[in-house]
Amino acid sequence: MGASQSTQPAVSAEQREAESVAASTGALPFLHKAFSNLSNPQTNAVPFENLPQCFGFAREGRSYSGNNVPASFPVLLDHLGSSIVDQFFVPGKGGIDWLGFLNGFNKCCARVSASVSLNMLLRVFAAIALKANVPLHLEFESDDNDDCKINGHLLPGDVLLLLYVCWVMCWDCRNLGNSERKGNVRLPDLSHLVLSAITSCGKVEGGFNVWDCDVSSLGVELPAGKFVTWIISTVPCLPDCLRQYFQARIQMAGDQLEHSNSSTGDISSAAECDYILTQGRAWAISITQKSTVNNEISRVFLSSRSGIDENLLYRSSTDGRGLNRFWSHVEGYKGPLLILIAASSRDAHEGSSTARKWVIGALTSQGLENKDTFYGDSGCLYSISPVFHAFPPSGKEKNFVYSHLHPTGRVYQAHPKPVGVAFGGTPGNERIFIEEDFAKVTIRHHAIDKTYHSGSLFPDQGFLAVDAVISEVEVWGLGGEVAKKVQSSYKKREELFNEQRRKVDLKTFANWEDSPEKMMMDMMSDPNAVRREDR
Repeated sequence: MGASQSTQPAVSAEQREAESVAASTGALPFLHKAFSNLSNPQTNAVPFENLPQCFGFAREGRSYSGNNVPASFPVLLDHLGSSIVDQFFVPGKGGIDWLGFLNGFNKCCARVSASVSLNMLLRVFAAIALKANVPLHLEFESDDNDDCKINGHLLPGDVLLLLYVCWVMCWDCRNLGNSERKGNVRLPDLSHLVLSAITSCGKVEGGFNVWDCDVSSLGVELPAGKFVTWIISTVPCLPDCLRQYFQARIQMAGDQLEHSNSSTGDISSAAECDYILTQGRAWAISITQKSTVNNEISRVFLSSRSGIDENLLYRSSTDGRGLNRFWSHVEGYKGPLLILIAASSRDAHEGSSTARKWVIGALTSQGLENKDTFYGDSGCLYSISPVFHAFPPSGKEKNFVYSHLHPTGRVYQAHPKPVGVAFGGTPGNERIFIEEDFAKVTIRHHAIDKTYHSGSLFPDQGFLAVDAVISEVEVWGLGGEVAKKVQSSYKKREELFNEQRRKVDLKTFANWEDSPEKMMMDMMSDPNAVRREDR
């Protein structure tokens, strides 16, 4: 009898390699499901005209509102899906076969260098702008090389459009499958990010007022090379928005969820609240570095299904000012914390009485402890408003955070330690120091700090120390449900101990004749009386 021959078609080496790359990302199972749902059973290929709908962000039933939303932004989103398909998929005869489907996914979502990922994002944005007839002055030296040099320049309005497109992709990833996503899309204020790009990349003739300006109307040209450097150094996770959006839409196709035509949304979780940490500021912090902390920020502030109040541990305007009130809300929280300070200071120019408002922040990797020394193993400082900058650890020192309350024993100290909360620097010479009553914050020059990277925490900071008036302090817990449960258990335990301390054991006062109080009163009344000593 002859050997039986297999009816399965031979798998090419190219397909095996493509499947191996997709499997390394953990996406191969839902890639099979998505291809099965999207493909034509007769041709075993995905019709090319079906993919734009899969990746599209149609605006039927949507309206866009916000501060300085460009009129061309809704038109750009109309071409998002087709531009993604043109960038990553190569149509074959009859559509896109399994190998082409894998190659398109791997090109966007496989592990690549940061420069390649950023190059792909800018290519997609350039294709969107071209289809929407929005002038964009970017030139790629090669159409085939995904890591080629980018020439030309961007205007501040172009940067704002790019950031809005990336923000929408991030929000969409967090809200797939939400049946209540209907209504108005309120875009956050991202001017602090645009100003960060302008101050890092361009020079405005005659200068401009960062405290009060319309970023979309500025005509300064930002060179493409400097803009790429700004993204990699300040917001390196920005290109991940495209990868996450691509992967989420493929997974949605595999799960047979409703496509984007019905995925309208009312983004209101933070826009309607008068918090320091708005959606735009939270998103800016979340794209500064890859970590579980930043994922928690995105989950809370970009998901319309979860509230944010449960993550707010302390707010000075509602919980009371002062270190003791602050400590009663953050004590026992064993997780990362984001501390924000809104303050105002006088203009550095002589004779000026103008008060400038600004916002800074500090991210800690752990909960706070009552210590008279610096501690911590990681952290990051932020200049948030009006210009956004991040100051990660420098690696030279580890004076990340300082939090010290008054000693309970009131022991005399010849050189008492500062009482307050601080970040960076050294005791008595901190880079950021919040005083005990939370009325004033002192900001010192970065030269005294070797823990965090150098840079001004607010515009025109200068070399001298600045004493600013605090208007609000917020503390956000970013440790998830586990850290919140641990803090709740800690508070219940402390309440039980305090209740036990307040209780008086009446049995100890049952026999008045044997009590020390009776003996002291007798001695005071007749100290010369003869008393028998019990032996």
